[in-house]
Amino acid sequence: MLAMTDAAAEAISILTAQNGQDAAGLRFAVREETEAGAQLALSIASAPEEGDQVLGTDTGARVFLEPQAALFLDDKVLDVQQDEEGQLSFAVMDQP
Repeated sequence: MLAMTDAAAEAISILTAQNGQDAAGLRFAVREETEAGAQLALSIASAPEEGDQVLGTDTGARVFLEPQAALFLDDKVLDVQQDEEGQLSFAVMDQP
C-alpha cells in the first residue's frame, strides 16, 4: 500500500483545503504504461471516482488511487521535495 510522509500529508491537506471541500483529495491515475514504469496523472479531486482506493491520514489528508495506479504505487512512498526556488513537488520513491 502507498505510504505517505508527514510532509506529503501536510502538502495534500493544504492543497485540498484551498479547494474548499472537506472530502477532496489528491488523485493518481495512470496516464500511460510503459516498459520502464507508468506515467501518472496527478490532480485534485473533490471525491474519489468509482473503484478508487482511498487512503487517509489522521490529519485529514486523502489520496485517491485509480485501480491501475494503486497497483503501480503499492510498494511506494509519497513525499514532497523542494527545489532551489522553493517550489514543492511530489515525489514517488521505493519503500525502504
